[in-house]
Amino acid sequence: MAFTIKQTSLIVATLGVVSFIFGVIAENKKPASGNIITGKNFVMCKYPSDPTVVLGYLSVAFLAVSTGFSYFALFYPYRGKSIPQSALFQNKGFLVFFNVALATTGLAATLLLWPTITEQLHQIRNIHHNLATECPTAKTGLLGGGAFLSLDSCLFWLVALMLADNAREDYFGQDDKTAAADLGTHDALKGSA
Repeated sequence: MAFTIKQTSLIVATLGVVSFIFGVIAENKKPASGNIITGKNFVMCKYPSDPTVVLGYLSVAFLAVSTGFSYFALFYPYRGKSIPQSALFQNKGFLVFFNVALATTGLAATLLLWPTITEQLHQIRNIHHNLATECPTAKTGLLGGGAFLSLDSCLFWLVALMLADNAREDYFGQDDKTAAADLGTHDALKGSA
C-alpha cells in the first residue's frame, strides 16, 4: 500500500493524541496515597485499584509508535521517488524541527515512564519495616506534563513532516527544471544543426 503525506500525517496525529489522552487520564486516576495497615514490626500499604500504571504504559507505547511511524514517514519514498537524507538535512528548518521533535519525544518518554514505574514499584513493594512510612505515590503532575509533551512531540513531528515534504518538492522540482533545461538546450542544439 502506497502512503500519501496526508495519510501519514493523520496517522501520526491520531497516535499522538491517543498518547496524550491516555497520559492525562492516568494522571487524573492516580490515587493521592495508599491506606496504611499496621502489623507487628511492619507497615503494609494498600493502594486502591486504579488504571494509572496500565494507562501510563499505554501512553508511552502510543508515543513510541507515533515516533517510529513519524521517522518512517519522513524518509518514505512518496510517489515512488526517494530523496537522499542529506538533501533533507540541508534544509535548516527541517533539521531544527527534527531535533526538537527528538528532544521532546525523549523528555515526554521520561516524564511518562518515571511516575509510571514509580507507581508500579509502590504497588509491588508495599511492605515496609519503617513504621513511620506514609504510603506514598508517584509525584503528582509528571504524568500530565509527560502527556502534554507527548502532544507537543507529535506536533513537532508533523511540522518536520511538512518541512520534509517541502524539501522533497524543492529537490524534485530542481531535478525536473534541470532536466527540462538540459532537454531545451539539447533541442536548441539539434534545431541549429
